[in-house]
Amino acid sequence: MEAYFDNAATTRCSDGARDVMARALSEDYGNPSSLHGKGLAGERYIREAKKNICRTLKINEPELVFTSGGTESNNLAILGAAMANQRAGMHLVTTKIEHPAVAAPMRHLEEQGFSVTWLDVDKDGLVSLEQLQESITPETILVSIMYVNNEIGAVEPIQEAAAAIKRKNPGTLFHVDAIQAYGKYIIHPKKLGIDLLSASGHKIHGPKGVGFLYIKEKTKVWPILFGGGQQKNMRSGTENVPGIAGMGQAAKEAYEMFQEKQGHLYQLKEAFLAGLADTGWAHFNGKTGRDSAPHILSLTVDGVRSEVLLHALEERQVYVSAGSACASNKPAPSSTLQAIRAGKEALGSTVRVSFCAGNILEEVEYCVGVLKEVVPQLQRFARR
Repeated sequence: MEAYFDNAATTRCSDGARDVMARALSEDYGNPSSLHGKGLAGERYIREAKKNICRTLKINEPELVFTSGGTESNNLAILGAAMANQRAGMHLVTTKIEHPAVAAPMRHLEEQGFSVTWLDVDKDGLVSLEQLQESITPETILVSIMYVNNEIGAVEPIQEAAAAIKRKNPGTLFHVDAIQAYGKYIIHPKKLGIDLLSASGHKIHGPKGVGFLYIKEKTKVWPILFGGGQQKNMRSGTENVPGIAGMGQAAKEAYEMFQEKQGHLYQLKEAFLAGLADTGWAHFNGKTGRDSAPHILSLTVDGVRSEVLLHALEERQVYVSAGSACASNKPAPSSTLQAIRAGKEALGSTVRVSFCAGNILEEVEYCVGVLKEVVPQLQRFARR
């Protein structure tokens, strides 16, 4: 049996997304900026995808910008908002557990003369609303907080954070990295008080290389790419029609039978937790109940290095990751695990298990069985 439990890194492209992409690649392949029939056919894919995504978010179509993925969406939100609003202030706020696609542009802005407040989190990875509100000043132009942490599945209090920010400084923009949350939660940015929201296609069974950014109407953001002026000058470059079409289809599918899919994910997660409850060597980081993300678990295994466990599982066709996939090829310890004070042992002995709605209980049972078989063997070997 094969058990793919690395869905927080990427998901299998759905059949529906694949099929619409194939048509856009082989039949309706015109440049959407061209005025002839082939071009208009390409433009129709973009319009349909935009309708599908805007319907899930309850936003207006002019508020959606397509990008090359979550990293570009985060960079456009942070760099674009900072540069457009720097006359109002040079202060930014974020957390110590953000994805590198948020943390890196924040550090870049620090080098450009902006000041950044890096908020602490508690042992469960949750930001303090009191510290957040205290950090806001008249000079604060942007706050960026992720919706779901990509390593431990912590779900931040987004609506309460938005209220705290606007209460202290109504002019401060609020950006949310929703890359691990979109498709897993009902997200209505206007209701939640979000000004900017990032998402990625390949986390929701769409293709890689495409994402989007919600920019609330009248929010000042400067483009970071310049060229032909596509998407009303906000993101120049010929649109990735097949990718956009596939992401639009995937977004539509993600919110069909949504409650059943979310419930199924929690069932998989609970079965995994129950299967390892009696081992003594399995420890989970952050919250693990239904107040955490339905699809992510952070597992620390006593006495076994994460890379060793990863390859032992791979030999039995079980696929997990050693933390964030975007940083797993770098030797630096996880900033999230450090921020929640997980301990030195956890920094080198933690893997991430992440589910999708297509996974089944039999796969969870298989993975648990493999873990119970290989971990004691690896622990004995490590003690030699």
